[in-house]
Amino acid sequence: MKRIVLIITGLIVLLVISACGNMSPFDNGGQMSGDHMNKSEDGNDSSSNSMGMMGHDHDMPLQSSTGENKLNIPPMLKSDKETEDEVYYTIDAQQGQTEIFDGVQTETLGYNSSFLGPVVKLKKGQTAHIKLKNSLDEETTFHWHGLIIDGEADGGPHTVIEPGEEREITFNVQQDRATLWFHPHPEGKTAKQVFSGLAGLLYIEDDLEDTYEYGENDFPLIIQDRTFNDQKQLDYEAVKDPDGTMGETLLINGTLNPRLTVNKEKVRLRLLNGSNMRNYTIKLSNNQNFEQIASDGGLLNEPVELNEIQLTPSERAEIVVDFSQFKTGEEVKLMMDDGTVLLPFKLNEQGKDSESEMEQRKNPVTISDEAMQKQVSKEINLSGMGHHVSINGKKFDKDRIDLTQKQGETDVWEIYNEPDMMGGMIHPFHIHGTQFKVISINGEEPPKNLQGYKDTISLDPGDKARIAVKFEETGTYMYHCHILEHEDNGMMGQIKVE
Repeated sequence: MKRIVLIITGLIVLLVISACGNMSPFDNGGQMSGDHMNKSEDGNDSSSNSMGMMGHDHDMPLQSSTGENKLNIPPMLKSDKETEDEVYYTIDAQQGQTEIFDGVQTETLGYNSSFLGPVVKLKKGQTAHIKLKNSLDEETTFHWHGLIIDGEADGGPHTVIEPGEEREITFNVQQDRATLWFHPHPEGKTAKQVFSGLAGLLYIEDDLEDTYEYGENDFPLIIQDRTFNDQKQLDYEAVKDPDGTMGETLLINGTLNPRLTVNKEKVRLRLLNGSNMRNYTIKLSNNQNFEQIASDGGLLNEPVELNEIQLTPSERAEIVVDFSQFKTGEEVKLMMDDGTVLLPFKLNEQGKDSESEMEQRKNPVTISDEAMQKQVSKEINLSGMGHHVSINGKKFDKDRIDLTQKQGETDVWEIYNEPDMMGGMIHPFHIHGTQFKVISINGEEPPKNLQGYKDTISLDPGDKARIAVKFEETGTYMYHCHILEHEDNGMMGQIKVE
């Protein structure tokens, strides 16, 4: 009898050890296996899970674009008034109906339109005056993602605009050319309002020569996924997931089943991951290389040749595809690494007599020796899942200041994505009101396409990144995970800059 008990006990121990061994997707002493960012010719690699999860049960597939509808190109917002040094705009958050599906009107939200918004263009050195109107039936804010701006105008959860009200913000445009964006940021309501359509683009321009033409060979691509109910309506409450809401329906610039017609020339695509939580690893269908020329905060020091690129929620990248290299009649598609077609291209035979060019930046992005040698002064620990997410073990409290920093001084932050028993998930970490520089990821120099200005950094479970952060303006700013449901669930803190 004793022998039987010993045998049974041994079997149980073996089963427990086996189960524990299968539970963790880690190796190398607890670190998540796999590379970090993007795969390029010079060995700058990145692998990602297109669903954005590593161990958590998010595996909703995305439907491929059939290419039956012409891609909508957002209009440029017309200014109310513009002089050499000043520009005035009005932006109105409003409700409306949009024909996303043929013959069906879907209830949506938008800026100055029924769905999404226009492109707002600013120029370095200008003073911008923007009137913000709330025509919704609920409170909202206007957050300028990636913009260097004072805390009062940044549009965080402290600066709520009630229904029917408006306010004006004024700021100096002080950063180099970049593709930024704007979206709502009310406490606990950001995910739903973005899901319903509130998102627009903000272009900063400067004096660098740029011969690309908007809508001709320079196109924005706001990539999003949504779920619609049987009536083709957006019912966020019915589908929301506290660990990040995904959808099976692909929209680019609000277009269902989009296609883009291009000439056989170099074309710039300004990519924005505008989804609540889905990650995208993007490539061309024939595996041809392309150049990344800009990241979140503007131009890289020099173009980086890649054959795929990962974008987590809120990240941007400007890439140049040389369509003159494709054969006549060749099918070309922008797609995900899992084979999902994002955007089929239709190639016109015509090219251009002269090649479009973007002048390289004149002030290279560098990290000073002093900043490289600084000790870490701020440690950020991202942990938890669903309703139990936190930063440094705390949930967001708008009456609590978590960190402080002096205006104009560079501090080194260390961001750690703590794995959990299920392996963990990718967290895109965003800081308001600044563009930071990546010092290292897991102790190693970042890949070249992460050596420009960033406002969001993607961290796999177990990843630890050091970033050099400087605030040019003063005020209270948010920092948070940009999975919007995590943000709404309290994975957010605030820093006071004086």
